[in-house]
This record gives sequence, C-alpha cells and structure tokens, in this order.
Amino acid sequence: MTAKRYIVHIDLDSFFVSVERKFNPELIGKPVIIGGSAERGVVASCSYETRKFGVHSAMPTKEALRLCPDAIVIHGNHERYSEASKEVTKIIDEMVPLYQKSSVDEFYIDLTGTDRFHDPYKIATQVRERVIRETQLPISFGMASGKTIAKMATNKAKPNGQLFVPHGKELEFLAPLSIQAIPGLGESAAKKLYSYGIEKIGDLQRVDIRFLEKVFGKSGRWMWERARGIDFSDIIPYSDRKSISTEHTFNTNVTDKLTLETVITSMTEELAGKLRRENKLASCLAIKLRYANFETHTQQEKIPLTAAEHILIPGIKNLLNRAWNQHRSIRLIGVRLSQLATGSYQINLFEDNEQQIRLYQAMDKINFKFGDKTVCRAAGMEIGTRNFNPFLRD
Repeated sequence: MTAKRYIVHIDLDSFFVSVERKFNPELIGKPVIIGGSAERGVVASCSYETRKFGVHSAMPTKEALRLCPDAIVIHGNHERYSEASKEVTKIIDEMVPLYQKSSVDEFYIDLTGTDRFHDPYKIATQVRERVIRETQLPISFGMASGKTIAKMATNKAKPNGQLFVPHGKELEFLAPLSIQAIPGLGESAAKKLYSYGIEKIGDLQRVDIRFLEKVFGKSGRWMWERARGIDFSDIIPYSDRKSISTEHTFNTNVTDKLTLETVITSMTEELAGKLRRENKLASCLAIKLRYANFETHTQQEKIPLTAAEHILIPGIKNLLNRAWNQHRSIRLIGVRLSQLATGSYQINLFEDNEQQIRLYQAMDKINFKFGDKTVCRAAGMEIGTRNFNPFLRD
C-alpha cells in the first residue's frame, strides 16, 4: 500500500516588503513597492495595499505608480533579503526531514511518513509559528497530496494563513477556482481555454482528455492532470551550492583578445542560464587564466546578487583586462560565479527594465525546451562545443 503524501508549500508573504517593514515599522499598513526607478524600473514586490489597485510584480514601476500614486517606492536591499531567507531556511532545516528551497522566499516540505507518529499538519503549523516568532515575518502554507495543490492552497490561505486540503477532497477544492490559479498555466493557454468556455477548474475537470490533447498536444494531458490534482513530482532536496564554474582549454595557445572575449561570453552566458534554472544568484565573479607555461592566475570581484548576463559579462570582461598579461599566450581560461544565494529572477528586477526581463524569460524558455545555446548572443556563438577551434573561419 502506497503511503499518503503530505506535501507542504510555504511562502513568505510579500517577502521583500515584509523585511523592509521589519526594519522600518512606519511602512506597516502603507502601500509599498520594492523595485527599480520610476522611469525604467520594474516592480520586484509590492504590499497587499498596492495590489488592490492592480499592481503586481514585473509591472513597470511607472505603470504601478499610475495605478497607485501614493505608493512608497523602495529600491531594495539584496543582502538584507538574503540574510532573512537564510534565517527561515535554518529553522526549516532544523525542523523537517526533507525540504526543497525553490526561491528566496518559497519552500516545499515533504512530511510523508511522519503521520505514523505525528500529525503532519501540526508539524507544519509548528514550523510556521516558529518562523513568525523568531523572524517576525508573515508566512503562509498549504498542505496537500502534491506540490501543485499545496501551492494553490497557500495562495488561498494568504495573507498570513494556513490551509490543509485533505486526501480525497482535491477535486472539491479545485473546482471553484479559476483556471488561472493553476501554477504554470500560461496566459495564451488560459485565453484558448476561455474561448472554449472553460473558465473554472471544475469546467476543465469535465473536459475529455482526448479533446485537450488534440487542442494543446502534450500540454493537454498536463492540464487534465493538474485539474484533478494529479502531481507526483518529487521534492528535490535542498543543497547549498557555493559556486558554479566552467573552463575551456584551447587546442592552440591564444593571444587574440577577441577570441578570448568570445569564449568567456559564451561560458558566462551558459553559467548564468544554469543559475536561473537552479534559482540561484551570484555575488562574486572570478576568472582563471593558465598561460602556455602552465602558470595560473585568478582575479575576482564582488558584485550585487544577480543572474543576468548583461551584468555578468561586462564584469568578466573587465576581470580579463585586469588579469591578462597581453604579451603572453593563454592555454586555458575559466569563469566562476560564487557566493551564491537562493533566489528567483525577481530579485534582479531592481536593476532590470521590462524588456530585459522578457528577453531573459524568452531565452530561458527556448533553451530549456531545445537545449543550451539554441538562443545566445552573437558574441558567444563561436564556442558551441568544447572542440572549438579559435582560428577556424568559414
């Protein structure tokens, strides 16, 4: 007999805003936006007081201020949010057997099997109560038989609440919710479902799977399963990786700067993509140079937390200029991104504008579907494989 799964999704409510309010209580109850400048910036997080005006994350700050003119805009503090996230992670690590940190403010916990000796809901409640008590941050959780429903239960429990969807009650819980409540359902798919009169998850539950597969292909089965609460995806154990790196050895020693910049652009782009897939951000850049006589030199530099190539690539090129003795040929070159912090791409909204964010999201989506380097910068195209010959020309 298969054991009942008890999956908990935990989300720190309006995390960046809550952290700022902890340090400045005068912000409590007021409309707050965390993000970039009014002219070109984007909303990274916003308080519930601003959300009622239609403000949401990834919205241009200029548009957010049009909707909510009285909002207080705060640029944000990377280190402060990272430290608060570490506090919460430490508490969860001490209290549960298995968990996944999916972003700077979001966790999944697997309490399957604990029901033999304890009440899983009580354990989750104790975790939440301890986080609130020790960090003074509001936090919500949902518990269910799978990750998808647990996340949807959390969204239903917000702000600062908790909700358990009992086994066997999944269809009943899901039916009245909008199809847009399904995590991962894209806007275009939702519009197409609306065109067929499918607005609630209950409507989707009554649709024949063959129709969905005909209209949406493989995604049709995914929709059918999610509408019924079918989700067997595992909790990926949290590991606190400290760095990510790659190296390239040339077939022939190189003295050409353009070749070296082409290589490090490609490598940095590859590493940045991996960071975003793993919900990681780097705060230290390093370059490694090995000369023809095998003498090795490294150079590193601290930067604000990021996973964006338009920040990382210029930084790596600058390190190359500082580290390289241009009178000596290079045998090997390496790039390392370190002092990593867990955090979704939203934390980069402090620096990025809307066009950059949409570009990265589109690139990552294509590369995830068709493989790394399907879409990349022209400057990094010449090093598609480890057998790259820097002197080869078409």
